Amino acid sequence: MLLLYVLIAEWLFFYFAGTTTNRRGVLVGFGTVDRQFDILRHSCEIGLLALALTPIILTAGIDLSVGSLLGLCAILFGKLWHDGGLSIPVAAALTLTIGGLGGGLNASLITTLRLPPLIVTLGTYSLFRGLAEAITRGAITYTDFPAEFLFVGQERWLGLPTQAWLFFLVALAIGLLVHRTTFGRSFRAIGFSPEGARYAGLPVGRRLALAYTVAGVIAALAAIIYTARLGQAKADAGTGYELFAITAVVLGGTSIFGGTGSVYGTLLGVAAIAVLKNGLACLPVVMRMNAAEEMSGLLTGALLLLALTGSVLPKLWAAVRSRRPTPAVS
Repeated sequence: MLLLYVLIAEWLFFYFAGTTTNRRGVLVGFGTVDRQFDILRHSCEIGLLALALTPIILTAGIDLSVGSLLGLCAILFGKLWHDGGLSIPVAAALTLTIGGLGGGLNASLITTLRLPPLIVTLGTYSLFRGLAEAITRGAITYTDFPAEFLFVGQERWLGLPTQAWLFFLVALAIGLLVHRTTFGRSFRAIGFSPEGARYAGLPVGRRLALAYTVAGVIAALAAIIYTARLGQAKADAGTGYELFAITAVVLGGTSIFGGTGSVYGTLLGVAAIAVLKNGLACLPVVMRMNAAEEMSGLLTGALLLLALTGSVLPKLWAAVRSRRPTPAVS
């Protein structure tokens, strides 16, 4: 609930500080309807990655490779369509399959070899990005996609950006999985105690494998939407997106140590970061400095540190209090 109040205060600040009128008296800047649609449109890919990471972080895991996998899937989607001569639907279906295979690679290394998720996904982070660079030789960009495909990322349907409807569907599916099924609730049990979950009869390996594989499929979907929004597929797509996605999840109240969190909180975290990124671009002082991206990265990193610190400080304070000697009773 606190994050909701922070989000409202954040939006109001940027509304009053980043909204002006031009010479014709027309409202420009953060407070315009078009800008609000842009916030929704530009936050879709990061929001999808954050939704994919929520079940993983609930299990006390992490996936640093989702941004790189997005870039690899974007390149492969463009290559399948442009060089392979496949139709957009077929290329998209194959891209989703490739994303699932990328997530499955993470899953197999983590569950079969019992390797730490941080080390595994740090390795695949470099692997996926390196493959994207190798395929394109660092220079090839796929463009000239058909207008019907670009509609998904650049136009509106039923009054909202088209990709927003896909985002809402994924959010609904992940929300139902995590909060309304015994299957999804097991993610919390694994996060609290993997060994305890095994003793309780839960197939921990299969649950973890599902979480990482689904994350790969969602990263591929984000790649397709990213390509439709920009009208091009390039190897550096999704660079740094994993930081924003992890920040959104942790900022939304999901503990990095696993066991607690919600999809609702993740959505609030995504909204807070989206408003921050777009609001900074509308502030006159930031516009004069041309430093919106730099400021966004700086403040997002600070938010991540604050969120992590906020989740640890209560435990530290409780530990300190428990060590205090109790006064002797005379």
